[in-house]
Amino acid sequence: MRPEPITSIYSLRDPDEIRRRLEILQADHIAPLTGYVDHLRASLGRKKQIPYFDPLDGGINASILFLLEAPGPKAVESGFVSRDNPDPTARNMNQLLTICGVPRWMTVLWNIVPWHVDRGGSLRPVNQEEINAGLGHLKSLRPLLPNIRAVVLVGGKARNARPAVEALFHTRVFTCPSPSQRVLNVWPEKRGEIISVFRKAVRLSLDKD
Repeated sequence: MRPEPITSIYSLRDPDEIRRRLEILQADHIAPLTGYVDHLRASLGRKKQIPYFDPLDGGINASILFLLEAPGPKAVESGFVSRDNPDPTARNMNQLLTICGVPRWMTVLWNIVPWHVDRGGSLRPVNQEEINAGLGHLKSLRPLLPNIRAVVLVGGKARNARPAVEALFHTRVFTCPSPSQRVLNVWPEKRGEIISVFRKAVRLSLDKD
């Protein structure tokens, strides 16, 4: 178990912080996931913009996998799928995980579709063909995450992949709404739903039975 890193909301808008995390991408707990991303980038080509896993999270030691839909522009800009990216969805994810007392070493954040789906500089909804392709790549990620005890599918598009994720991970799979600002502004009650799901995932991951 590693000590909890001290970070702040939107810390990945700082170029020095981005450089610091790039420098630890070969640490033992994250190097296999860094290699996974490097392989994806080489096989899919430069047009597929694929950020790295955040090395401040649990990496291969994580027990909870949070799967969102696809990386947004800020993840592409920072180079990391991270709760510390300078966008409202990442900020909300960070705050909700903190409220639920989820240690970073317990978590790993990724996306059903690992590349940025671009629409003139913004993120568009993924389609089923992209989800199917992403699930194919998720199969090669599974052996690199041997300690996963719970998977949380975040957002409606990710939720559609539940049967395939259950078959792949053979563990409990939860679903919850997206923590995007648009969702929480329109349906503020969904914040409580997300918190409930996160807490269930933590309890399951800590259950020794």
